[in-house]
Amino acid sequence: MPITINDETRDLPHDPRTTLLDFLRQHLHLTGTKKGCDHGQCGACTVLVNGVRINSCLSLAVTHEGDSVTTIEGLGTPTEPSALQRAFVEHDGYQCGYCTPGQICSATAMLQEVAAGWPSDATDDLEGDVSLTGEELRERMSGNLCRCGAYSNIVAAISDVAEGETA
Repeated sequence: MPITINDETRDLPHDPRTTLLDFLRQHLHLTGTKKGCDHGQCGACTVLVNGVRINSCLSLAVTHEGDSVTTIEGLGTPTEPSALQRAFVEHDGYQCGYCTPGQICSATAMLQEVAAGWPSDATDDLEGDVSLTGEELRERMSGNLCRCGAYSNIVAAISDVAEGETA
C-alpha cells in the first residue's frame, strides 16, 4: 500500500493502528513533526495531506493510501528554506522551536486557503475576497499553540510572507 511522503513513495505500516504521526517519526525517522499532546489540541503534529493541514496524531496512516503527505522536511531544507521558514528565522517566530514545524506547515496551508478564498470564523464578508487581517490570521492559526508565547513574532512572519515581503 503506497503513500507519498515529501515526494517519495513509501509503503504504509502493516499495523493498521499506527497513527500518521508515529509512522512519520518512528518508521520513517522524519522527526521534524512533533508529538505534543497526542490529542489533536496543540497542532505540533500538523502536516499537509494533499495540501490540506491535519493533525497527524489523530489520523491513522493506513487511511492515507494514495495520498501525498508533506512534512516540515518537505517544505524546505537548511540550505534552501521556504519563505515561511526564512520569515520565522528573520522574525524570531520561535523560542524553543518545538511548535515551529507545525506552525510552518499550518501557515503554509493557511496561506493557500486564503488565496483560494476560503472563509474562516473571523471572515467578515463571505461573498467577497478574504483579507488576511491580524484577527483573520490569528483565527486561522488558533489550532497551533506556542507554549513560549512567540505569537506576535509568528504573526509578523506569516504577515510578511502573505504580503510578499519575504517571498
